[in-house]
Amino acid sequence: MSAGLPTLSHDQAEAWDRVVDLLRGAGIDIDEGTILPAAEGAASVLAVVGKAGSGKTLLLAGLMKALEAAGIDLITGDYEGKRRKDRRTLAVLAPTNKAASVLRSRGVPATTIHRILYTPVYDPDYEKIADWLAGSGDRPEIEGLSDLALDRAKAFYEAAKSIPGALAAAGLRGSDFILGWKRREDPLDVGFIDEASMLDERQFEDLREIFPTLVLFGDPAQLAPVGQSGEMVFDRLPDARKLVLHRVHRQAEDNPILDLAHALGDEALTFPEFEAMVTDAARRDDRVVWAERMDAGLMARSPALVWRNQTRVRLIQAFRAAHNAPADALLPGEPLICDGIELPLKHRKKRIDLEARGLIKGAQVIYLGPGSKPGFSRLHVVGAEDPRVSAASIVKIELPGEEEPFIPYAARMGAAFLHGAAVTIHKAQGSQWPEVQVFAPDLYVAAQMGRTEAGIPLWKRLAYVAITRAQHRLYWVVRSRLGRPEARLGIDDLPKGAAPLTLDATEPDL
Repeated sequence: MSAGLPTLSHDQAEAWDRVVDLLRGAGIDIDEGTILPAAEGAASVLAVVGKAGSGKTLLLAGLMKALEAAGIDLITGDYEGKRRKDRRTLAVLAPTNKAASVLRSRGVPATTIHRILYTPVYDPDYEKIADWLAGSGDRPEIEGLSDLALDRAKAFYEAAKSIPGALAAAGLRGSDFILGWKRREDPLDVGFIDEASMLDERQFEDLREIFPTLVLFGDPAQLAPVGQSGEMVFDRLPDARKLVLHRVHRQAEDNPILDLAHALGDEALTFPEFEAMVTDAARRDDRVVWAERMDAGLMARSPALVWRNQTRVRLIQAFRAAHNAPADALLPGEPLICDGIELPLKHRKKRIDLEARGLIKGAQVIYLGPGSKPGFSRLHVVGAEDPRVSAASIVKIELPGEEEPFIPYAARMGAAFLHGAAVTIHKAQGSQWPEVQVFAPDLYVAAQMGRTEAGIPLWKRLAYVAITRAQHRLYWVVRSRLGRPEARLGIDDLPKGAAPLTLDATEPDL
């Protein structure tokens, strides 16, 4: 095990050694700090699985730093530079923007799977700047860019290792230096995939085509992707390819949220007994709150988590009423969830543009206001590295008892959105928020129905996923009530970025 790492438990140390052996077989020796050119061979997949608090992120971050120290190139999806024969690469990926941003906040340069599947095509002049920043070219002379602007770009890159961020510091916008996006043609070497419980079979096969060496980090207690019969992609791996991390008590001690999550592993635990545990935790620690009503102010940035769609729709309507939102328009600051891209096949490049900027299905977005073109909206993509965009939008607000949603904004084609003040627990997987509200009556219904998933009561899986979305405080909401917000809805709390990049997701005449 490499020096300088935190002390690991027995099962963490075993997992570390197994991953190191896997990498050594691929020509990358962390212990010796040596890297050999890639050789042809069968693809290798290893899964590191464990519940919340078992140290998966600790392992992932430590392995990433050891690989970086050994000289491997980190691929982040924003720029790759010229390919060298002796270069070996690592990409750390997550299925969603929010999951990737959680890793970045912990010092891991993660990006989304979409950003690694599709790579940016740079303008040749600005590609010279990118090569210089990455250390593979001389300082360029670019018409219209002063030495001071290049110095700002260099200083930013040395601090943040982001090519688009560095070019933005020089006064450039994405539309200045990125001509488009293309499907990746060249494979990479090593892929670390966080939140692997969210992967579906198609994503898994895409990743196996790109990475000869793949390490999955996942939580077997979470909910499987819809349509996979309760199975996760790592469930089908042979036992010899799965490393199980058990709970690390020193990480979870004095954390009532993780205590509640792990208590759900007791097969004999009933829903009433669990709620009694929540009540007791709330009396002892303010990080768990027994709440009589939903907080409408909190729902603006941290969606209420529910099981049933009908509950979600009712809560969204109550949220909009509490904020006095008009029936025919959105207020700046209203949360949205991307529901996919509605574009015909002939607009494949535009679809790639939207997805590459973070507008992938499930992305959390904040509405900033109308765009400069009819049907366009200015948006803040939560968790994206460059969050502000302006895109053709189709916004759907579902109404209780109505089959068809109300559509306050509708381009003929573009990015589709649902309201995001409340989301299902399935959609919340991969995301975390500082404070999370869980609508307990929905979980009580699931418990009463007696449904199971992969042999585990569904209410326990739902409760586990919902609880572990909370980073600092959990609200266990027990009544169908909504408290009025203490402040007006707005966008002043969002980071001030550059002017939004306009993504023309419609035909030119629109």
